[in-house]
Amino acid sequence: MKLIRVSAFGGPDALRLEEAPDPRPGSGQIVLRVHAAGVNPVDTYIRSGRYAARPALPYTPGSDAAGVVEAVAEGVAGLAAGDRVYTDHRARGAYAERMVCDATQVHPLPENVSFAQGAALGVPYGTAYRALFDRGGARPGEAVLVHGASGGVGVAAVQLARAQGLTVIGTAGTERGRELVRAQGAHHVLDHHQEGYLEEARALTPQGRGMDLIIEMLANVNLGRDLGALAPRGRVIVVGSRGRVEIDPRDTMGRDADIRGLILGNASPEEVRGIHAALGAGLENGALRPIIAREMPLADAPRAHEAVMAPGAHGKIVLVP
Repeated sequence: MKLIRVSAFGGPDALRLEEAPDPRPGSGQIVLRVHAAGVNPVDTYIRSGRYAARPALPYTPGSDAAGVVEAVAEGVAGLAAGDRVYTDHRARGAYAERMVCDATQVHPLPENVSFAQGAALGVPYGTAYRALFDRGGARPGEAVLVHGASGGVGVAAVQLARAQGLTVIGTAGTERGRELVRAQGAHHVLDHHQEGYLEEARALTPQGRGMDLIIEMLANVNLGRDLGALAPRGRVIVVGSRGRVEIDPRDTMGRDADIRGLILGNASPEEVRGIHAALGAGLENGALRPIIAREMPLADAPRAHEAVMAPGAHGKIVLVP
């Protein structure tokens, strides 16, 4: 089978297309025939060697995949060859024609969801759900601002928040991105390059009280200003950051405001089950609709890693083996 292998940490050219024997499942495992693999920013951090947890070399990148179960180890219940499934963030080796997963790391993929869409679920939708509900404590009727709402996590957050009765304000840096965010259900859409957009966002909330929740994708740029746009007892959930930032703690004190970080890998097994039960329901009833920006051949993994870090996201990039 073909797969992408990283033998030394470095730039996108560290991603090499190679051949390897077909895998076999061990105890409690399945073999997944991968029809699509999702490309996430965290994949680029790991590849570069800058991520806190570095895999042993050589390794095959990727955790998000969707496809068909090809083989099941003896004793695995609830899964059979031919089942359509997608993987969660705990899986490894998605940039391949086949991958081995623990049976607990895959979830049913409804017939109305494509394999490319399935490959957009694990990290983006898992992160968005955990940010909104497990860490953010979002409640119906609250106002949420989603920074960078046209990317994979942003689109997921807009759809999830709208489905749960929140007032959703999304931002994007291009007109095409803003059109996408609007189409996904945001009540208000703003240009985060425009001067004073956070003040405009605050004015859109009831009595101008501010945001109850902000989903922050680039904390090193926005966090200091986010705090001034919060409502009393508001929360900023830090999903992403590419550097340090200076804040004024007084902006949290008068509001009893919180800054909460998250990494999806910290989710407990109970939280993971809850996340994917909720995602499964949303996929079945059509409330959740992953948006695919580009489908690229597996051999184009280096270009996909460049594209996923470029500004102006408009949905998810997936690799097709």
